[in-house]
Amino acid sequence: MSKKQIVVLGLESSCDETAASVVTGDGAILSNVVLSQTDAHAPFGGVVPEIAARAHIVQMDRLIAQAMTDANIDFSDLSAVAATAGPGLIGGVLVGLMTAKAIAAVADIPLIGINHLEGHALTARLTEKTTFPYLLLLVSGGHSQLLVVEAVGKYRRLGTTIDDAVGEAFDKTAKMLELGFPGGPAVERAALSGDPKKYALPRPMKGREGCNFSFSGLKTAVRQLREKMGPNATSQEISDLAASFQQAAIDSLVNRTQHAVDIFKDEFPDGDTLVVAGGVAANQYLKLELTKLTQFCKIKLAVPPPALCTDNGAMIAWAGVEKYKLGQFDSLALAARARWPLDPNAEPAPYAGYKA
Repeated sequence: MSKKQIVVLGLESSCDETAASVVTGDGAILSNVVLSQTDAHAPFGGVVPEIAARAHIVQMDRLIAQAMTDANIDFSDLSAVAATAGPGLIGGVLVGLMTAKAIAAVADIPLIGINHLEGHALTARLTEKTTFPYLLLLVSGGHSQLLVVEAVGKYRRLGTTIDDAVGEAFDKTAKMLELGFPGGPAVERAALSGDPKKYALPRPMKGREGCNFSFSGLKTAVRQLREKMGPNATSQEISDLAASFQQAAIDSLVNRTQHAVDIFKDEFPDGDTLVVAGGVAANQYLKLELTKLTQFCKIKLAVPPPALCTDNGAMIAWAGVEKYKLGQFDSLALAARARWPLDPNAEPAPYAGYKA
C-alpha cells in the first residue's frame, strides 16, 4: 500500500451494529464488516442500550482485526482512524470512540470524530459520486429530516419531525402487529401480501406548508385499529394493516419531500439530485415512490445500496476521508455526544427532542 494513498479505518457503534471498514481516498471499500445484534435485542422488541454497549465492547476488537485482514493492510498503512462520536446511545458511542483514540495514539495517526448523521449524509458521494449541493432526505429510527447539503459540515435543515421519526413508527407498528424485530424490514415483508387501501389511515402533515413531518398520529391510528381487531385477527388482516401503514407513511414522506424539492430547485437551479439515506432508505417501496417523484420533478435520485443505508463502518470511514482531505482532525480529548444536530442553527421542533 502506497503511503501516498489515503486509507481510513472507520468504526461505528452508535446503536446496535458493531462495524469496522477500511476505505481509500478514491472511494474503494477494501473491507466492510458489520455485526448485527438483532438476536440479542429481539426478545425485548427493541434495542436495550446496556446490552448494546456490552456487545460493542466484546466484539469491536475482533471486527477491527477482521476488517484489517480483509483489506490486507497493517496499521502502519492507515492515514487516519475515524469513529462515530455521536449522536447515539452514549455507551455504544464511547466504545467506538475510545477504541479509535487508542489506535490513533499507538499508530501515531490523526483521529477524526464523525457525526453519525453526516456519515449517512455523505454516503451517496461514496457510492454515487454525487456532487454538492444536493437535497437530503434522512430517514432512520431516530431521525426524519430534509436538509440542503452544501459541503462537508455545511447543512441547512428544511424540515424535521415534530414528534416521532418514521423509522420509529415502523418499529412500533411492527411491535403492535407482532411482526418481529427489526421492525422496518418486518413491516415491509408483511406489506407485500397486504392491501394498502384496506384501511383508511391519516397522512400526517400532507398538504400543509413547509417540510416538517409527523408520525405520532399515524402510529396511534394503527394501534386503535389493531385493538379493534382483537386477539383473533387473521394474518391477512395484519398484512393489510401493515400495507396500509406503509402506504400512509410513505405518502407523507413523499409529499413533504416534494415541498423540499421545490425549495431546493428555487435556491439552487443547478442542483439536480435528491439523496435518500438512513435505514428506512432501504425500503424498496419508498425508493419506488421517490423515483416517481424525482421523474416528475426532473431531478436525479441517489440511493446507496441497502447494505450502506443501514449503519455501517464504510460510511464513517468515507466521512473520515472527506474530512482528511480538508485537514479536519480532532484531538484525543474529543468527547462523545448523545445529541449532535447536523444543523445546529435550526430552530427547535416542538416535541421532537433529539430527533430534530
